Amino acid sequence: MIRITAWRRHPLARYAVLILALALVGMVYAAFVQAGKPADAALAAGKVDDVAEGKSLFVKHCSSCHGMNAQGTDTAPTLIGVGAAAVDFQMSTGRMPAAAPGPQAPRKPMPEWVDETKIRQISAYVQSLGGGPQVPGAEQVDAKLGDAGKGGELFRANCIQCHNWAGAGGALTQGKYAPNLNEATPTQIYEAMVTGPQAMPVFNDTTITPEEKRSMIAYITQVRAQKDPGGFGLGRIGPVTEGLAAFVVGIAALALAAIWITAKKRQKS
Repeated sequence: MIRITAWRRHPLARYAVLILALALVGMVYAAFVQAGKPADAALAAGKVDDVAEGKSLFVKHCSSCHGMNAQGTDTAPTLIGVGAAAVDFQMSTGRMPAAAPGPQAPRKPMPEWVDETKIRQISAYVQSLGGGPQVPGAEQVDAKLGDAGKGGELFRANCIQCHNWAGAGGALTQGKYAPNLNEATPTQIYEAMVTGPQAMPVFNDTTITPEEKRSMIAYITQVRAQKDPGGFGLGRIGPVTEGLAAFVVGIAALALAAIWITAKKRQKS
């Protein structure tokens, strides 16, 4: 007892007790956080069982490239922290599982084993590994709630350099390209903005707010539904194809006119 009393009166005793208390609090907090992560992610994706089912599917179909624990390999990047939105985008567009390595995974039909339920389950598992952007709700991507005019301004300021003013896409460097947005659903457009797939940068909520993202979706869906009043749109790629078409048609017309005039002069002579 005398030793304990003496230790309590030691000048460093209060600091030792404080450090011990902080360590205990940290251990308890970490335990609660780790225990709650899978449940929170599963609830966000739909069901509590989704994490377990998603892990089983991941090990079977995805671990050969991304690693048994999604830590990444020389073939594919880590998925820790990418979030459910990234998984939903990549799988719902058919980009993942990838058919073959390349500079960019193209959009393609989903494999037979992939459906909405399995995408949700794998998304929940990946979400449980380290958080990240979640799949947006129906209200977040409802084009009717957005301002297409404002969305057009934002799209022209941030996106037309790669995707073209009408979302027709365009070529980038090293074999990469900005894809055509005509097939993308509002949910996929939102997910692309918050996850930055392929060569696309991430537009987080501090750069472009959720309301602004919804307005951009309203613009994209409105533009692709418009008709071309001037005739054939030439893929809406822009002035390069229009100029090429005008040049080819114009030169051909001039050549035919020259042949016709020459032929008439020969007939008279």
